[in-house]
Amino acid sequence: LTMGNINNVTEFILLGLSQKKTIKTFCFLLFLLCYIAIWMGNLLIIIFITYSQLIDEPMYFFLKYLALTDLCYTATVTPKLLTDLLEETNTISYASCMAQLFAMHFCAGIGIFILTVMAYDRYAAICKPLHYTVIMSRRKCYILIFACCTGAFLHSFVQCLLTINLPFCGPNEIDHYFCDAYPLLKLACTDTYIFGILVVANSGMMGLVNFLVLMLSYFLILYTVRVYPAKSRNKALSTCSSHITVVVLFFAPILYIYIRPAITFPEDKVFALFYTIIGPMFNPLIYTLRNMEMKTAMSQQKICENHFLLKKSHI
Repeated sequence: LTMGNINNVTEFILLGLSQKKTIKTFCFLLFLLCYIAIWMGNLLIIIFITYSQLIDEPMYFFLKYLALTDLCYTATVTPKLLTDLLEETNTISYASCMAQLFAMHFCAGIGIFILTVMAYDRYAAICKPLHYTVIMSRRKCYILIFACCTGAFLHSFVQCLLTINLPFCGPNEIDHYFCDAYPLLKLACTDTYIFGILVVANSGMMGLVNFLVLMLSYFLILYTVRVYPAKSRNKALSTCSSHITVVVLFFAPILYIYIRPAITFPEDKVFALFYTIIGPMFNPLIYTLRNMEMKTAMSQQKICENHFLLKKSHI
């Protein structure tokens, strides 16, 4: 899919969320606090899971990598957004734009695949309890993480390849706060109908297929636990509730933006905030506040630390 047109655009102007100075100042303060919360929350999850007994459980093994992915994902968008909110005009070079597009889709792809793997893990734990340790052995967990990264790389590579082949000859204003395929398709000085279909097939279908696999996993879980006693059923479902909340928060805006034909709406920027900033910020809270195992392990960790400090003070 190569084009004969000459690409004479060397940089793009990001129009961002708003052009009003007061709104930009408010957004800067708000998103700075959000970015600090993202780093604090996700780093705490990574450190805590790594140095607790939860690292031996596949669900928390994947949660650790999800938190790491969230940190990398927000780092591709949020720092640039924060600096742009302080500037009068926001430009990004063509090369940086393509790099941001690739990195963002790569990290987002890993996140989507890990959430799907986590749903499969819950299915294996609840529906196949006798075979769970074999199905989700540590070796298989590492293989699944590698598969998530490989799948995300292929998705991102295709997305970037499609966009790089587009000719841009002006205008160069992107009605968004980061470089993404749909806003760039709008600027291309060629017929983008085929490109639009390919982008939907790549991004939209990837999101939809993973979402359907997630829903299938939870349908099978609900079908299995229907015969459990009430206490056992509640315990089984409590481990899934936090994951379902994260899935809805992440997938709903992604499916809204990428599953439709390749057109952009002004509200897309607001919906994008859910999976670029709001989701990664709330994930640590959802997994710690709504998860009994995390809360129990954290309280045990505190008891151990207090006991250690008490012994040290007596010495």
